[in-house]
Amino acid sequence: MIPVTTLKDRKVALFGLGGSGFATARALISGGAEVTAWDDNPDSVAKAAAEGIRTEDLHNIDWSQQTLFVLSPGVPLTHPKPHWTVDLARAAGVDIVGDVELFVRERRAHAPDCPFIAITGTNGKSTTTALVAHILRSSGYDTQLGGNIGTAVLTLDPPRAERFYVVECSSYQIDLAPTLDPSAGILLNLTPDHLDRHGTMQHYADIKERLVAGSDVAIVGVDDSHSALIADRVQRAGVKVVRISRRNVVADGIYAEGTKLIQAAGGAMLPFADLDGIQTLRGSHNAQNAAAAVAACLAVGVSADDIRAGLASFPGLKHRMQPVGQRGRVVFINDSKATNADAAAPALSSYDRIYWIAGGLPKAGGITTLAPYFPRIAKAYLIGEAAAEFAATLGEAVPYEISGTLERAVAHAAADADRDESSASAVMLSPACASFDQYKNFEVRGDAFVGHVAALDGIAMLIGGPATGEK
Repeated sequence: MIPVTTLKDRKVALFGLGGSGFATARALISGGAEVTAWDDNPDSVAKAAAEGIRTEDLHNIDWSQQTLFVLSPGVPLTHPKPHWTVDLARAAGVDIVGDVELFVRERRAHAPDCPFIAITGTNGKSTTTALVAHILRSSGYDTQLGGNIGTAVLTLDPPRAERFYVVECSSYQIDLAPTLDPSAGILLNLTPDHLDRHGTMQHYADIKERLVAGSDVAIVGVDDSHSALIADRVQRAGVKVVRISRRNVVADGIYAEGTKLIQAAGGAMLPFADLDGIQTLRGSHNAQNAAAAVAACLAVGVSADDIRAGLASFPGLKHRMQPVGQRGRVVFINDSKATNADAAAPALSSYDRIYWIAGGLPKAGGITTLAPYFPRIAKAYLIGEAAAEFAATLGEAVPYEISGTLERAVAHAAADADRDESSASAVMLSPACASFDQYKNFEVRGDAFVGHVAALDGIAMLIGGPATGEK
């Protein structure tokens, strides 16, 4: 835990008692703050009170006595309208922050020079975050990994010299971190997302820009217009900018030529690494993720050789294009996190011959946008509620069967792939659907897939089992 000592003996209001909210309340109390917490869910309030956290309806507190208001990132700050607590805090002139802001204040107070890498972007940020942390850990550094990737940042070990922090930041978290100041900040890309919470694409982009604007070194993917403009703007403001691209040459930065990463500096273009053969970094999207990770690790002093070794040994992000088993020429891929068509596209673009397991609780639009990848699919195995809808979309373009269950789909896909005389193929769970018709969440669905793969005869598992891997 990171005790929030910078608010010792100060009154702090807090709203939102989910996982990160609980962690924040404990960190504040541990640091000596006088916390008053609340939530719209009575069960959450009762749980907090039972653990000794002072609770009170924030309608009833004296806001003029509050030094700060800490808001959980899942609670609306601006759109579709501010939460009622936001209105109360603003009326009283109380600053509103989140847990990432508390973390950066503690870092400045106790170890301002400890390396801090922050990662954001519409797509790829979890993989990039996990990759950066893996490179650092495999290079022997004391590495703390948290934020939006699933571990509340204030549950990490306290800042100290030589301790590295790798923090994934959502737009919601950045919006509540006005003094965010990483050693190296990564903005991977921007496409329309979360506009129900940010109102417009421009507002969404403006929030994301704050992460790199406050960085010592800003690493920006320049393959979309919003991010390219941000790179130019931040550079004009005096920040050192490293541009990355998965499709274009950049003058100073890192770009991909196929599977090769090229480092450009001062007019020189030098090969840095080749991702060919690294199963966990297949596809142009992962070339971008790898380029960003390389740039960030170089910025905080990791040697080129250590970075290359870390790339080669990256185990992948659990449930995201994760190679989990191999039998002969067939690799088994767990991409359970692909809960819609856009999320499934990177995996389908990364393999040439695929036995595709898809389906579940369908999302709007189905899989029509995946038609460009249909020629790569040897056969589809359809499960869950979406099976009939997906079958209609596939039509005569792709052979398919309605497998119904994941267990049957794995068995049939594995048998068909074994008979395939191609040089290599993939049995891939990339559902393009939510899991809730058959599983509690995509993690449980992915673990079930791993279990069914592990039960196959002659399988060589590439991971330790359903419970292993980085989340």
